[in-house]
Order: sequence, then structure tokens, then C-alpha cells
Amino acid sequence: MICFGDICFGTQILFVISKPDVFKSPASDTYVIFGEAKIEDLSSQIQSQAAEQFKAPDLSNVISKGESSSAAVVQDDEEVDEEGVEPKDIELVMTQAGVSRPNAVKALKAADGDIVSAIMELTT
Repeated sequence: MICFGDICFGTQILFVISKPDVFKSPASDTYVIFGEAKIEDLSSQIQSQAAEQFKAPDLSNVISKGESSSAAVVQDDEEVDEEGVEPKDIELVMTQAGVSRPNAVKALKAADGDIVSAIMELTT
């Protein structure tokens, strides 16, 4: 605990002087420090950092990338042959990559039915 007169602080508070002028007494290990002291509360910083961990990630960038790349792959109204591709796989790719059914089918065929590769191709 640090005390200055009648005011005492726990160890979670720091006094920070960004540009201090420091003078040492030649006769002893006494220092005099001049500068603007600012108080930093470590407990509030830790609390803010913990809150940052629980923020939802920004997925708008991922979705917009998938939409922009999918527009170049296949037109939404174009018919694509779904033979050899599982309907549940198509639905999964559509949901995860945020693309239309024809784009999902084309990506799955290009990836030889590998769902992960198809989703990665559509979202990068």
C-alpha cells in the first residue's frame, strides 16, 4: 500500500510520470522527482482487457468477401448440375460461406466434394 498524507492507494494503482525530472541527493539515496503525475488504475485495465475477449468477432468482412468472389464464379440464376454432390453438403457450404446454391455446387465440384476446401475457396 502506498500512502501520501491521508490518501492511501492499493497496489492496483500506479502513478505515471511520462517525462520526469529526477534529482538525487548527493548525501543519501533520496530522490526528488518533478513532473505531471497521472494515475493509472490497473484493475480497470485488466477488466477492459477481459471484456475485449468476449466481443463477437466482426464477420462482415468475411461475408462480403464470400459474396464478392461468388458473384464472379456463377450467376445466381444460372442452373448448375448437382449430380455427384450431396444436398446436405451444398446446404452446409451455402450457410458457412454465405453464397448461393449454384456457387456452392461449383465450389464443391472444384474441390472434389471436400467441404472445407470449398468453404475456404469461397471465403478467401
